[in-house]
Amino acid sequence: SSITKTMASVLSPTRWLHLATTALLLTTNPAASFSTSTPPQNNNNRCTTTSLSVASTPPTQTSTPYDTVKVDLSSGRDYPIYIGSDFTDTEAATLIRKHIHGKRVLLITNDRIAPLYLERYQQLLSDNSVDDKELVVDTVVLPDGEENKTYDVMAMVLDKALGLGLDRKSTFVALGGGVIGDMVGFASAVYQRGVNFVQIPTTVMAMVDSSVGGKTGVNHPLGKNMIGAFHQPQCVFIDTSTLNTLPDRELKSGISEVVKYGLIRDAPFFEWQEENMTKVLERDPEATRYAIRRSCENKADVVQADELEAGVRATLNLGHTFGHAIENGSGYGTWLHGEGVSIGTAMAATMSEKMGWIDEGLKQRIYDILESADLPVKLPRDSPMKVETFNKLMSLDKKVADGQLRLILLQGELGNCKFTGEFDTGALQETIEEFVKEIEA
Repeated sequence: SSITKTMASVLSPTRWLHLATTALLLTTNPAASFSTSTPPQNNNNRCTTTSLSVASTPPTQTSTPYDTVKVDLSSGRDYPIYIGSDFTDTEAATLIRKHIHGKRVLLITNDRIAPLYLERYQQLLSDNSVDDKELVVDTVVLPDGEENKTYDVMAMVLDKALGLGLDRKSTFVALGGGVIGDMVGFASAVYQRGVNFVQIPTTVMAMVDSSVGGKTGVNHPLGKNMIGAFHQPQCVFIDTSTLNTLPDRELKSGISEVVKYGLIRDAPFFEWQEENMTKVLERDPEATRYAIRRSCENKADVVQADELEAGVRATLNLGHTFGHAIENGSGYGTWLHGEGVSIGTAMAATMSEKMGWIDEGLKQRIYDILESADLPVKLPRDSPMKVETFNKLMSLDKKVADGQLRLILLQGELGNCKFTGEFDTGALQETIEEFVKEIEA
């Protein structure tokens, strides 16, 4: 892939070591079982550090530094992820507007984000002073929450677009967390058989995972994200200053996806998290930006290798099969997505240890890092989850193939995992029963 070197001279030796860790080699086999291993280190990565030059003004000390992570795809569909903090309106407009090719924009957010950021982004997207391009920006405000991630709510976007007479050159812009990004992406995929869209994530969860890679969709009463499409954005614009208004619970929820990258493919990143979790929880700007950037680099590498999740991309769903069952079985909105994934990751680690695929020491490190982020690792006493509930909902998981459940489990040293349907079903049932018994106890 095309990868740009980050200037080592501006980084400490420790940070340069982490940034130098790159894509691992992923192998497949005829049985559709995929394994990962910790990659050798080299001096390349996907990230470029830049000082933004507004219009034709040369960069100055007051220009906002930002990182660019490139998502390499085929057929000229590559797109950038911009990562910075406290962009000015002109800087934000300069970066985003160059990815809008028509004259009409539909900016979509939810009723929690709208009072905070909607007016600002509508105005900066409408600012033609940066490129002399006239844009008309209309807005839609949807109800917030996972319980509103439905086809009917998503259809509000389509209704607005049709009412405005938007054509195929229009661009949809998602401003919000993972729910908004997924629904807007899906709406843009199906509106007139596909229009462009841009992601502006405002939560950790969306910044490090859901905004990158083109997976879009809505929930169904029988399963999470069961209705959707693959549809890549034109760009992802991340201003980490929006995290200043993010509730602590949602910040912690997003960290579960950050932990995932270290477990499945990036051992040095996991070790960095063990040393710096307190800084991330305290919203330290440098630690936050690094965690987001390294997560995006990992996600971009996997998406490039397997855009449509035919195999290796499924490893990004560590803990998700258990977690989605918990979210659905408990009622959408009871758990935040990352909280369900955290418990699911603990369950995957427990099952892997029961099968002898990882040792007790690694399992304990996994529990420790999740608990250090104040994330749940077991079900609460009032949980409605039963063994039968897990089995039923997991049988409907998107990774089921020809009636066979496939899971992402950990195997070997830190940074290794396996996506497979060949596992000890007894260990699976023991794990489910162990977690359900904690409720009864």
